[in-house]
Amino acid sequence: MGNEHRLFTLLICLVLGGGLIAAVLGASRAAGPRSRTAAEAAGVYVDLRDVAPGPGEPPPAGPDASTGTVAVECGRNEEGHYNEDNLVVSPGLASGAHHTHAYVGNLSADALSTDATLDSAATSCRGGDRSTYYWPVLRRPDRPGSSPHESSAGHGNAGAILPEASVSVEFRGSPVSKVVPMPRFLRGMTGDAVAHTAGRDDDVRARWGCSGSPDRSTTGYPRCPPGDRVTRTLVFPSCWNGLDTASAGHRSHLAFPAAGGICPQGTFPVPQLRLSLAYEVPPDVPLALDSFPEQRHSPKTDHAMFVNVMTAGQMRGVVDCLNEGRHCRI
Repeated sequence: MGNEHRLFTLLICLVLGGGLIAAVLGASRAAGPRSRTAAEAAGVYVDLRDVAPGPGEPPPAGPDASTGTVAVECGRNEEGHYNEDNLVVSPGLASGAHHTHAYVGNLSADALSTDATLDSAATSCRGGDRSTYYWPVLRRPDRPGSSPHESSAGHGNAGAILPEASVSVEFRGSPVSKVVPMPRFLRGMTGDAVAHTAGRDDDVRARWGCSGSPDRSTTGYPRCPPGDRVTRTLVFPSCWNGLDTASAGHRSHLAFPAAGGICPQGTFPVPQLRLSLAYEVPPDVPLALDSFPEQRHSPKTDHAMFVNVMTAGQMRGVVDCLNEGRHCRI
């Protein structure tokens, strides 16, 4: 009788255990890959179809608006210009960025660049603009890289670099007034490289999206419909204090206009730089923006920098085009 009781108990345990295992496996299959589910639950990935269309560009207000646009044709980094430097934030400090930047424009730009070396360097821009424009690379962490900047970037930034399918460098005017020329060698920055740990989004500027829905954007990594490209749009401050080409913290000499386009008191409207990047990304591929280790590749930490190395004549051409309401390419 005792043996029969023990056998019956064992049979019940086996049945219940098998059912529990099946339930766990079924739930796991239904949830999909664990890491992706956790990331999407935290808002890192956003299906752009769930994002409401945002407000469009503010309409020009008044007869003094500078409604032109200037596209600067600088390619999409076909030269493979990468480094771990940041000339704007950490000049003179090699590998001071702790992550990899991609560049268009000036082909010599690195941490040791000076105004003189930038002025004498070659450029990828067809019209001769020697300015440097740069941003953190975007990676596929599921695919190991083989180039130096993929296999030895360090600081937690690993994986194959996604090359830009297109890069747009564009200047726009002010919706309320004419613009004045930028000074030569003006340094500019947009975005917040420490937004993940900052506890606030005041300086988060980059917007992510899909090429087929230009009226929708997010601060997360977008999930795009098949055939769409993943996009990043980085708009720079365009109100200059009239005195400095750089400043401590890199923000006080250049400010953003108010929502209506009016510059803060004591500043002057200059051409507004807008970088637009696009990538071919297969469906459901994980993405990782290069970042400081503690920022955990958050898309909110996206940022970009530039140094204006246009000649006085080139900048005057940009300003005239914007103020006259023309659409130009240089």
